Amino acid sequence: MKNENHKWHQTSIVVFSVVFVLLSSLFTVAQATVSIPGFWSYDEYLKVFPEQKTLTANLKEIVREKPIPLTMPVKTPVKISVVYPGEQISDYWRRNITAFERRMKELNIPYSINSVFTKPNGDMREQSASLYKALKDKSDYLIFTLDTTRHRKFVQHVLNNPDTKLILQNITTPVKEWEGNQPFMYVGFDHAKGTQALADYYKTQFPGDARYAVLYFSQGYISTARGDTFIADMQPDQKYHLSSAYYTNANRESGYTAAMSALSTDKNLDFIYACSTDIAFGAMDAIRKFKNDKVMINGWGGGSAELDAIAKKELDVTVMRMNDDTGIAMAEAIKLDLEHKPVPTVFSGDFEIVTKNDSPERLSKLKKYAFRYSN
Repeated sequence: MKNENHKWHQTSIVVFSVVFVLLSSLFTVAQATVSIPGFWSYDEYLKVFPEQKTLTANLKEIVREKPIPLTMPVKTPVKISVVYPGEQISDYWRRNITAFERRMKELNIPYSINSVFTKPNGDMREQSASLYKALKDKSDYLIFTLDTTRHRKFVQHVLNNPDTKLILQNITTPVKEWEGNQPFMYVGFDHAKGTQALADYYKTQFPGDARYAVLYFSQGYISTARGDTFIADMQPDQKYHLSSAYYTNANRESGYTAAMSALSTDKNLDFIYACSTDIAFGAMDAIRKFKNDKVMINGWGGGSAELDAIAKKELDVTVMRMNDDTGIAMAEAIKLDLEHKPVPTVFSGDFEIVTKNDSPERLSKLKKYAFRYSN
């Protein structure tokens, strides 16, 4: 099936720019997935590089098992710098570091850590200052993320620095042009896999037809990986009609304003697909304002705030990350590195679909495992 070309219409709502999007040309409908230019998809990378598939599978097993402490001596503590967009409703980032540190201690790896939390889509000057300080201090490992072009430029600078090994969080799709000089590790929960799980769920809830809106993250990698992937997965079934889509400022307020616009524009919406926790909570506020509880809304990630909303039946569904997998994986990767053993280039943690109809017992069991270090 050929790609469909649609026009982009830009407008302005209250205090932030919103982009109304129908389908972009970034994805191939026939595959029901998004091909992000310049990136390997997670599955594609493991297929092209089968030795990586073996390394990744081995690390997955290590993450699920009890820790085996490092026996070799470490002369000086490992120096680690962390720069995360942790100032948001989702507690993923902070839990990630908690799990990482606890596993490091169990592995008997001496370390020092400097963590800086910033706002997503926030002031790049603050991020840049922290990042350059990490390089100046010759951190052994720098844990960062990759969502915008500005991030990418800095990452390229780090890759040319022999003193610091880079761990990219919340991304599991290696950059093609960096082949031969990839970061130490890409680690996260694959956005495409989580998104496709949500798309499959919505299809079970609306087997006949449905009208829906998409609330993107801010413009960048996450919006493409979560938002465009969802649209691509729904598109082959022509019974699912994309009514509207909006970029946001990746916070609750802009999620609310975008959802209000979507609900006002289309009185017959069946559900709103949200690309992140904060956006989902803004959409929940808008749905309450409209007093239209027939419109379904999803979360993305399954952190504490989302699970509380699920338990209260305020949120309909989420794709829940087994949150601590990635913090544990980073610690175990550093251990492998210290032991001079090969480290996989990419690692994705596991997901579970969770709904407001799940029993308290199932929610409790999933939380116990997902937050096994960070509670």
